This record gives sequence, C-alpha cells and structure tokens, in this order.
Amino acid sequence: MIRLLLLYILTVTAGAARAAIHLVKAGESIQAAINKAQPGDLIKVYPGTFREKGIQINKPLVLMGVDYPVLDGEKKYEILTITADHVVVQGFELIRSGYSSMNELAAIRIKEAAYVGIRNNRLNENFFGIYCQHARYAFIANNRIVSNGSSELEAGNGIHAWKSDHLVIQQNNITGHRDGIYFEFVTESTIAHNTSHKNIRYGLHFMFSHQDIYTNNTFSENGAGVAVMYSRQVTMYHNRFIDNWGSAAYGILLKEISDSKAAFNEFSRNTAAIYMEGSSRLNIYANRFNQNGYGIRIQASCDNNNISKNNFIANSFDIATNGSLVLNSFDGNYWDKYEGYDLNKDGIGDVPYRPLSLFALIVERNNSSMMLFRSPMVGLLERAEKIMPGITPEQLKDNKPQMKPLPL
Repeated sequence: MIRLLLLYILTVTAGAARAAIHLVKAGESIQAAINKAQPGDLIKVYPGTFREKGIQINKPLVLMGVDYPVLDGEKKYEILTITADHVVVQGFELIRSGYSSMNELAAIRIKEAAYVGIRNNRLNENFFGIYCQHARYAFIANNRIVSNGSSELEAGNGIHAWKSDHLVIQQNNITGHRDGIYFEFVTESTIAHNTSHKNIRYGLHFMFSHQDIYTNNTFSENGAGVAVMYSRQVTMYHNRFIDNWGSAAYGILLKEISDSKAAFNEFSRNTAAIYMEGSSRLNIYANRFNQNGYGIRIQASCDNNNISKNNFIANSFDIATNGSLVLNSFDGNYWDKYEGYDLNKDGIGDVPYRPLSLFALIVERNNSSMMLFRSPMVGLLERAEKIMPGITPEQLKDNKPQMKPLPL
C-alpha cells in the first residue's frame, strides 16, 4: 500500500507540472490563489510569513512551499483545512495553531477527503499537528512535528486520525505532543519508519483500530510508552521501544486486543517492556527484551497467547503475573537466568525453566516489598522456591529453554 500511495503522490506532482502555475509571494494571499486556481493547478508559495485565517483547500491541487514559507496561526485558528480529494501540501512551516478546550484545532486538517499527500513540512508549537477526520488513502510523510506542551490538557496529538482508513504514516519525527500518533477507529493503515519520542503520554496510541500495521518505528522516552487498546489483527514488527521509564510506564500496553502479532521488536530499558491485560490469541515471538524492569507483565485476564523464541537478557524480572491460573504458553525462549544443563548438546535445556520468580509474585501483590529487592533474604527465598516449587504457578514454564541467545 505504501508503494501505491507514493506512486500516486508522485504522479499527482508530475501532473501539476503540466497544469497552470500560480505564484504567491510575501504579502500576497494564498487563499486568493487557491480561489483563482483550477482543479489540478500548482500553487507555489515563496518565502515569507503568511497570517491568513483558516486557509481552505476545496479543490484538487498542489500547494508547494519554496524554502519553507511560514503559515502562522497566531494561536487563534486552524491554519490549513483540506476538504477536497487529490491534494498535495509540501514544503511549509506551520506554526502556532489555535488552542481550544472545546475544539481540536490543528495545523493541518484533512476532512472527509481522499488521496491527500502531506509531506516534507515542519510543524512547530501547534495544538494538534496533522488531523485526519474521515480521511482515506492519505500519505503523511517526512514531516517534523514539534510541540512544547507541558501537560496532557495543554497539548494535542502530533498526528491524530479518527474514523479513517488506508492511511500511510511514514518517516515523520514527532516530539512534545500529548500522543505522538493517535488512531481511533482507523483501519487497514500503516505506520512505518517514524520516530516518536519525548511525548507527554504515549508515543503511539491505538483505540478500536483493526487490521493495521506498524513497523520499523522508534518510540523512546515517552511518558507511558505505547498503548494498543480494544483492537484486533494488529501487526507490530521491527519496532524499537526504548527508555520509557516511570511509575506507570511500559514499552507497550496491550489491553483488550486479539489475533495480533508482535515480532522482531527491541524492548530496552523500559519499566515494563510489555504489559498485557485482557488480551487473547497474540503471537509474541523473536523479540529482544533487554535491561527492562519487567520483561512481560501478563495479567490473569489474558489467555491463548504464545510467547516463543524471544531473548530475555538482564531484566530485573522476566515474567510477572497477578494470578495462579496459566492459560498462555512459553516455549523456546532464551532466559539469561536459566541455570539448567544440556547433556545431549541439542541447544535446548534438559529441564524446564520457570521464569516467574517468587519475589516477582510477592511484588505483584505488595508493591512496597520492592524495597527488599537486593536483600539476601530474597535470594534465599528464590533458591528455596527453585528447589521445591510451591507458590509459583506449576504450569508457567518454558519446556524448551534455549541455552544460547537466539540470533534475532
């Protein structure tokens, strides 16, 4: 889908070269040029600062900035609204959109439009950055989206999509917003090669969004990491979840999702790499869990999930749960805490590994006991539990633990 949309956008731009060209210089009106243009025309805007109240694009055309002319919302109004199909906007700096506690004002809004390209723009100090409202087949790429919001109430989302489908969000750099990327009721869309970091709440937030793919993104130093909630058939490949620390932080929250995959991802230095709640039929494999507080916190409300062929290295706790009933499988993972043996030299431990430590179970039930984490008493309890298991769930074990890290 990415290639098809990119081919379409390039075709539109090439077609604009054969259409009429309208030039807008500093001191002139962009809206006047749009009103004058015919469908398919190219409008080139030269450097300068343009303060026009709510520019409206209501016909197919290409709006192209030369050397990043500035569109200034003066913290009063939405800057640019697209209501027509077949529109391309590129090469602008959009700053200071209006703020409203009632209306979700944005630097750029795509409203009930299809085949729209938003690329190579700079967005600074806006409430919402790019807002997709009933958008279809939009291509949002190579934009730098920066805000300096200090709280969730004072900041909107970098890229916000609502009731949209077939979007491609690619190679954007987003920071300082409430959520870097937000999807609600968005289907069959792709999020690829973006960097979403230092956002107030989530680097990425999914709600009720199905059959979507996100791949090769980096989510780092966000308030609570990434959340995928109330969704199904979501594919999560080759992403990096890095340095998401805090009392309620995680690399990724998987809440009430089903029939999805998470593979070839890197989880490093998160409070909890994956937190799972009410999730079913997930396949979590070939991921790297390194130096996290928790590798996976899997609640008792989860079932029929398969955690296999992952590397768990240098985590404080590899697995934690809040119940004794085990409805999920753990097979063929590498655990650096495994102390078993491999007499037949097939690379698989001869005795099962129980990744849930007794102390992790105690902490799950009483958080204040974490202050004893490095005490000698905890070490003695762990040794006793390994020799004579009696408290940790009997069925929570990996029957085929790997002796060496998997080449992921």
